[in-house]
Amino acid sequence: MDAKGIITKIKKEKPEIKSVYYVGCGASKAELYPGKYFLEENAKTLRVGHFTANEFVHATPAAVDGSAIVIACSLGGNTPETVAAAKLSMQKGAKVIAVTHKADSPLLKNADYVIVHGFEKNYAAKLEKMVNVLDLSTEILNQYEGYDHYEDMQTAFGKTYGLIENAVSYVGPAAEKFAQAYKDAPVVYVMSSGATQCVAYTFSLCLMMEMQWINSACFHDGEFFHGPFEIVDKDVPFILLMNEGRTRPLDARAMDFLLRFQAKATIVDGKDYGVGSLPASVAEYFNPMVLSAVMRVYAEHISVLRNHPLTMRRYMWKLQY
Repeated sequence: MDAKGIITKIKKEKPEIKSVYYVGCGASKAELYPGKYFLEENAKTLRVGHFTANEFVHATPAAVDGSAIVIACSLGGNTPETVAAAKLSMQKGAKVIAVTHKADSPLLKNADYVIVHGFEKNYAAKLEKMVNVLDLSTEILNQYEGYDHYEDMQTAFGKTYGLIENAVSYVGPAAEKFAQAYKDAPVVYVMSSGATQCVAYTFSLCLMMEMQWINSACFHDGEFFHGPFEIVDKDVPFILLMNEGRTRPLDARAMDFLLRFQAKATIVDGKDYGVGSLPASVAEYFNPMVLSAVMRVYAEHISVLRNHPLTMRRYMWKLQY
């Protein structure tokens, strides 16, 4: 069942949903963020929350009840914390939607509705989870409150996978330049804003720290001038993900400062990868999908130069924790 069908069924059963919670861990939590950001920006009455699954289990919001929808994401569908969060949500009467790549996973056994997405086929498939969550969020908003730009969102959804594949088809030279410049960096700072903030988070947390063992930190570029800018100096490595949309002035202000003090700044701009070709009313919500694919290519290139495959782990999956 697709997103529209799922939310239509939920609305028939629960016509007065009051809150929506997005729950996951690591990259899956980050991939929930664009949907959460969209709904929070546009909903007038719905309460919206975004939680790491373990905290959700141990400090469950009081509004998780029969008037809530919980969207739980896990790539393999077996992340223990996320499975526990979904199970708890069902026990409390919430409608749980699982978004996963594995059709026979434990997460599916603790959900009312399921979306199974692709992953291996190509870069677009790797972004299906994020797109599906944004689609669910669009349907929740439109069906429960109404949304003036619903048709623009449908147009953008129809173009997104093509934009992703087009972007990765020519990003190689830029990714190689990045890899050559950053392969020996002792630390990498990553920032962005708007719906793309958690793309910066994923690149820092997962692709740099988890998959490359490179020290990294991530922050919102709206906070850049409230602390982090004090470490800017010549050749200090930064990555700035720039958005098409309302928060672009925040990105541009941070970029100007980095260039002014000759930081080793890599600027990755959604505008360069066709996001501006989407309807202007909704384009900002699709920056994360395109930039996520681009940054995956960046990570692949640096992993090759460092002889450190993205699948290499020191602790994960190897011991109990």
